[in-house]
Amino acid sequence: MKKSIKKLLALTLTGAFLVGALAGCGKSGEDDKTITVAASATPHAEILEYAKDKLKEQGYDLQVTVFDDYVKPNEVVESGDFDANYFQHVPYLESFNEEKGTHLAVAGKIHYEPFGIYPGTKKSLDEIADGDSIAVPNDTTNEARALLLLQDNGIIKLKDGAGINATVNDIAENPHNVKIVELEAAQVARVVDETAFVVLNGNYALAAGFSVGKDALAYEKSDSEAAKTYVNVIAVKEGNENSAKIKALVDVLKSDDVKKYINDTYDGAVLPYEE
Repeated sequence: MKKSIKKLLALTLTGAFLVGALAGCGKSGEDDKTITVAASATPHAEILEYAKDKLKEQGYDLQVTVFDDYVKPNEVVESGDFDANYFQHVPYLESFNEEKGTHLAVAGKIHYEPFGIYPGTKKSLDEIADGDSIAVPNDTTNEARALLLLQDNGIIKLKDGAGINATVNDIAENPHNVKIVELEAAQVARVVDETAFVVLNGNYALAAGFSVGKDALAYEKSDSEAAKTYVNVIAVKEGNENSAKIKALVDVLKSDDVKKYINDTYDGAVLPYEE
């Protein structure tokens, strides 16, 4: 008799567990109105915080969690613990998928952080002279962006197809015989008194006291190859790109109101991506 009772209790508890588990897997109407996003602190989480009220008007509760690494935000989206993340550009996402076997997809392209050419000993690109030196970051990604920006402004010309993998070895034409000074990214701004120009990303420019909007002599435009490549995205697990709440999130982040917030807040260090 005791064995029968124990067996019946075990079956009852197992059934209850399964029902609970299945209920947990389903999305109630209330859950569908909650959007959980893993983000980097600046500017991503700040932009999301600004977007909260707009999403609330549409009945969505946007919940933002800040992460200080570039691995966990992808893992929690892959696992389904979060609906989306906002911290990375497309090359990183694709590399992460390849290396980790994850299934992350782009749901929306939101902003980019432009490289700019800043004054050193020369205050205008029109002043460039034969033999001038220009400092650029020496890491693969950032050097290519710097060289592409110099090309876009007629200072050098790269070999056909060099693109986002360009190095100084890909310079095909150098009409001013400029010397490209390759330095660690954090060191580039320190040679403004020694080189004609320096090429910096938005964060290092701000750290050096440059106003991207006021001081950059030229910067990556939204239709540039680099901007298109390194645009920061809302990423989700494959198959969720067109869910109602993700579409609502992306639409708000691409709205004119949020674009204005980005432009007003970051002084050109962060720019809305225009497709």
